[in-house]
Amino acid sequence: MQLFALGINHHTAPLDVREQVAFQPERLAQALGDLVCERQLREAAILSTCNRTELYCAAEQPSGVTLAADWLARYHALPVEKLKPYLYSFPQRDTVRHMFRVASGLDSMVLGEPQILGQMKQAARTAEEAGTLGTLLGKLFQRTFSVAKEVRSTTAIGANIVSMAAAAVHLSARIFENIADQRVLFIGAGEMIELCVAHFAGYQPKRITIANRTAERAAALAARFNANVMRLDEVPTSLADYDIVVSCTASTLPIIGLGMVERALKARRHRPMVMVDLAVPRDIEREVGNLGDVFLYTLDDLGKIVEDGVESRQAAVVEAEGIIDTRVANFLHWMESRESVPTIRALRDSAERTRRHELEHAHKLLARGDDPLQVLEALSHGLTNKLLHAPTHALNQAEGDERSELAQLLARIYHLHPGPTPAPTAVSGALSHFA
Repeated sequence: MQLFALGINHHTAPLDVREQVAFQPERLAQALGDLVCERQLREAAILSTCNRTELYCAAEQPSGVTLAADWLARYHALPVEKLKPYLYSFPQRDTVRHMFRVASGLDSMVLGEPQILGQMKQAARTAEEAGTLGTLLGKLFQRTFSVAKEVRSTTAIGANIVSMAAAAVHLSARIFENIADQRVLFIGAGEMIELCVAHFAGYQPKRITIANRTAERAAALAARFNANVMRLDEVPTSLADYDIVVSCTASTLPIIGLGMVERALKARRHRPMVMVDLAVPRDIEREVGNLGDVFLYTLDDLGKIVEDGVESRQAAVVEAEGIIDTRVANFLHWMESRESVPTIRALRDSAERTRRHELEHAHKLLARGDDPLQVLEALSHGLTNKLLHAPTHALNQAEGDERSELAQLLARIYHLHPGPTPAPTAVSGALSHFA
């Protein structure tokens, strides 16, 4: 079984492309079932976030990468030729390393971001529930979470993070000198919005309002920050009341359109608005950014600010990479040892058949009234001869270099120490000692 990863992220593709291959959470289970129906693909998991879409797969053949790429394009109704320039893939060793790095926050737009680990855990749970997470990928995810925990607890990779939420505050402060005088509208109530609300609340804005499709979740978040709650269908008529708008939902279509913003600006008499769109696909139509009184920032815009804090933590990055390299080697060793499991199982089955046969024969002798000591002696001889027949026969049939190699292998397996006689004879003699 071959592991591989196939994906697209903020390093390889702009937001315009990433949003076209994002998966909706409610459709992931169905997508996974569709993916493993592809020829040669046996296990699969999908990680879909605002910054990346990645497929983690176990396949019968290396050609599984091509199958997965074709499937990804077909699933999203995109020409594969259009998508391929932005795709990357990793073979087995590099897949393990990549997943360890992603979970540890080393491949994120925000170095060391904690959210990605939870997102990977959710990807594993979704795959498990969909029945596409087998032994190999399941073990890899478990090891991934363990490595991420080790990296985050033993290095400073997560220290002094300049988060997306902090970047949103920073960009807003460029336009409005005092955020305490502004009114802020948050659209959504997920983890990213929760972080943003917490950051903005620290500056004590004049008003904080949370609009969400699910009123209960919005109310729970609003209660923590003494904020107001709004229904989504109220946003068009209330948008003009807000100076800063931060949106991050799972909607497949824009929530805020060009016409809605134009009407809001007219009501505001063209006082400026800061709009921060953290969603993939976008919540705010891109044309809004062309309006003269709107400062629209996307996820990629915030990423440029976040990059400034990376250099100061390069020592932590080096330390984290060292831990990951060691853990990759450990996991690959486990994979190699797993390859011998079928042979070990077949060997044990063969030995078990021999044991049962000799035991049944001994039972018959005892039932016949034979001397128990003689029966035990016959049992031990029978077991020994039959178990050693195969290696002894193979050694006697081998010739030349093959015989020498086999003799060395048998000596290693049985912990033999042949004398000065030629290796094959010595090993044969040592084996006959047990017969």
